[in-house]
Amino acid sequence: MKAWEATIRITQAATRKRANTIFCAQDSSSPTTEEENEQQDDHIYANGEIFHAERFLPNDDYYSGYWLDNFPHGQGKYWWTDGCMYVGDWFRGKTMGKGIFSWPSGAMYEGNFKTGFMDGDGTYTGPNGDTYRGCWVMNLKHGHGVKEYVNGDCYDGEWCRGLQEGLGRYNWKNGNYYVGEWKNGTIFGKGKMYWTNGNVYEGNWEDGFPKGNGTFKWTDGSFYVGNWSKDPNEQNGTFYPSTSLLQTGNLEWDPQQVFNVDLVECTICPPEKVPILPSQKKLALWRSSKAVDSNIKPRRRSLDGRIDAPPVDREFGRIRLSDVAGTSASTSYYLDDSIVGLQDPDGYLRGSPIRIPKVVKRQGQTISKGHKNYELMLNLQLGIRVSAGRPGPPPSLDLKPSAFDPREKYWTRFPTEGSKITPPHPSCEFRWKDYCPKVFRALRMLFKVDAADYMISICGNDALRELCSPGKSGSFFYLTNDDRYMIKTMKKAETKVLLRMLSAYFNHVRAFENTLVTKYYGLHCVKLSGPAQKKVRFIIMGNLFCTNYSIHRRFDLKGSTFGRMTDKPESEIEATTTLKDLDLNFIFRLQKTWFQEFRRQVDRDCEFMEQEGVMDYSLLVGIHFREADSTEDQTSSGSGTPIDNGGLENETFARVSRADMDQLLLDQEGWASIKLGINMPARVERTERKAIEAETQLIGDPTGELYDVILFFGVIDMLQDYDITKKLEHAYKSMQCDPNSISAVDPKAYSRRFRDYIFKVFIEDN
Repeated sequence: MKAWEATIRITQAATRKRANTIFCAQDSSSPTTEEENEQQDDHIYANGEIFHAERFLPNDDYYSGYWLDNFPHGQGKYWWTDGCMYVGDWFRGKTMGKGIFSWPSGAMYEGNFKTGFMDGDGTYTGPNGDTYRGCWVMNLKHGHGVKEYVNGDCYDGEWCRGLQEGLGRYNWKNGNYYVGEWKNGTIFGKGKMYWTNGNVYEGNWEDGFPKGNGTFKWTDGSFYVGNWSKDPNEQNGTFYPSTSLLQTGNLEWDPQQVFNVDLVECTICPPEKVPILPSQKKLALWRSSKAVDSNIKPRRRSLDGRIDAPPVDREFGRIRLSDVAGTSASTSYYLDDSIVGLQDPDGYLRGSPIRIPKVVKRQGQTISKGHKNYELMLNLQLGIRVSAGRPGPPPSLDLKPSAFDPREKYWTRFPTEGSKITPPHPSCEFRWKDYCPKVFRALRMLFKVDAADYMISICGNDALRELCSPGKSGSFFYLTNDDRYMIKTMKKAETKVLLRMLSAYFNHVRAFENTLVTKYYGLHCVKLSGPAQKKVRFIIMGNLFCTNYSIHRRFDLKGSTFGRMTDKPESEIEATTTLKDLDLNFIFRLQKTWFQEFRRQVDRDCEFMEQEGVMDYSLLVGIHFREADSTEDQTSSGSGTPIDNGGLENETFARVSRADMDQLLLDQEGWASIKLGINMPARVERTERKAIEAETQLIGDPTGELYDVILFFGVIDMLQDYDITKKLEHAYKSMQCDPNSISAVDPKAYSRRFRDYIFKVFIEDN
């Protein structure tokens, strides 16, 4: 049927619907939309049979094409009543493959789709005439692409999350052009600007303007070299005039002319805003009354597979998911609220369920008065409050070598009655040591940590929570009440390793924004008074699992097999249990661009740790199953959550629903919270090990069962030298088992084995 014929029929149906509303009655002799559909299709199709049909849907949308059960499947055209239209490939109700999506404004996208998103190679033409040709990931420009603006400008280069980032070339209509680095949609980094009059600037840029070292050259041979800034007080450099200027005596030139004159017309066109994305369009499903029980009312399903408000059977505490794929009404699946994955968002089975704890406990025991470490916590909080709040010059990223000297440390005495620089306190007298304070202040600035928020999180009115050590190190771990920071007690040897590699660590995290290594915010020591003179060293780190998502599974992965299995039975494994390599029963599938960045960053981080001579580190991975959200009662953010601590407390924890998560992915600003290893949408594939090889098979065999997840991961425990203790451990365990199966190996071999293993459990999602 032609598009104009469909439009006429949609208009007639809408008019008929409005008339029924006005007169509150309907002539029983007039056929309804459903009756028209039944008249068009008297054939009852078997489940799983693909057929072609043209149908008006309950909300007056229109679809013409192939169906599988109640889902568009194969080639088809879908018209929405608001004027949007999609023509192309479908897979069980989702746009999947090649297609064309058009908006009523005149905008159009032609290219690849994946699970409802613009994903892959495609061309988007905006309503104003702007055109982008290139790579897409989840509705956003991501990868290489060319954008031609309606005003004549053109950008050819790399994109990241919808904005220019990486290397690229921007041509202005007037002939000027820039070649170099970009960040967040602006010129940022090293690059060259060419003007049509022959002038050239080469150097550093920041937010679209020269900033830092750079050289400006004229066609007559003159040039200016120096430090550039929009602030005239920060601008300094030397002007070298050409021979012709020397002859005329014209030796003066104002560098601010570049900002006030040369760059005035070199503005970057802003990104376009799309009012509604293809993945946000609702898809009304047709349901034949001949195929299902008349007592079951069809439920509207969105294009991304969500079903509106599934009923909850309160008596049994389970969620009842009626079949929406065209099977009989008696075919329903009951999901216990601790089971994930029995039915996928597309409406078909994915395999055996994954059990997760019904209630995710909050980690740790609150340290209250009477706890053995209560005074240590008070000393720690008081020391950090004084240390972080101590007045001084503003932090700078340009540090002198002396700032990294291990002898750069400061002692502060904290008497109970107080002193000129310390307040009185109820704890015992103690001494406090700050290691390399200038470096850690610079690191906090580099990691964008606000000093006031830092002190409130650690030293506020809320007590810390003590965790049991997940490993064999014997260290104690403490969490702040807001879960942002983790505090770990350290051995003297670990402290020496960190101080030794501090300069290299600082340069590494400064050079690579997406590094996966642990973020360190401070290194301190508390020396208690009394006959014991006990010293407690500790490091403040970022908590990898500081998130509103429930972490359903945790894995500590090293790539070794000896002793790498949790000794707990399945019934005792909780969401807070840290599992190991031989417990891993998943392969992690990342989007192509994320996987490429992941490989590059793992290589960089491993090279750094290998150069520093450390080993025994691991990749800590946290998994949040998105399908678990749909099996829980919908709870808005901030509502009371049951906590398993002997009763029900009305403490406030944010729970992110499936709809909220999808909106986060659709919102371009929401992508700012998605980084490598943080809030990463991905898929995992279930694996199974052979029973006879359960204790030796490092990676199981894929089963084809896929689950939508949010991943969190990072490198931890990287402060272990390959010292005499580890060498003896290697020699002793090598007599018991394969030397390659134990964790204690030299840094070079450890790095190679770690990378080989990680690149097998993390793969590209095709």
